Amino acid sequence: MASNPVYTQRSTETLLDIATDIIQMLNQARQTLGVAESLTAGGVMTALTSVPGSSAVFRGGVVSYATPLKQELLGVDPDMIATMGVIDPNVATQMAEGARKATTCDNSPTTWGIGTTGVAGPASQDGKPVGTVYIGIASPTETRAWGPFNFPGTRERIREATVLEALSRLREELIAYQGGGRK
Repeated sequence: MASNPVYTQRSTETLLDIATDIIQMLNQARQTLGVAESLTAGGVMTALTSVPGSSAVFRGGVVSYATPLKQELLGVDPDMIATMGVIDPNVATQMAEGARKATTCDNSPTTWGIGTTGVAGPASQDGKPVGTVYIGIASPTETRAWGPFNFPGTRERIREATVLEALSRLREELIAYQGGGRK
């Protein structure tokens, strides 16, 4: 665990800036990351792999657009989905945990997982309005969910906002975890 994570405060920052910070912090801490995405359809993975050197820490991920894939590939509880639907904070956390498991390789567990679930439109889903999003992040010691976010705008804008929020939250978690705020 590094004592001083690499993070550069910026007045304006891009998605690439945030992704770069994440890759640098993971590299410095010798940690890895896996991703499970639904509404973002690979946007989180695209942002992360845009950073040169990301292959040293980014293991891969699953785009689980279909509900059965969330259950079969990521281990999301089917009874919970039947009760709550897929737009739920517990689905986001189980997706994040599933991302860690799905990307574990060579007997080396993946350190971090991200899960994104929500409604990008054009219609509501499971009684949740367009723009409703949950983000889950799994660390070695805990799993947390954020949301509901209510992102406005077009389908593409909602997806972009979700990717930005997911990576911003992950960066905050890395700073807290690596800086000693969380163990």
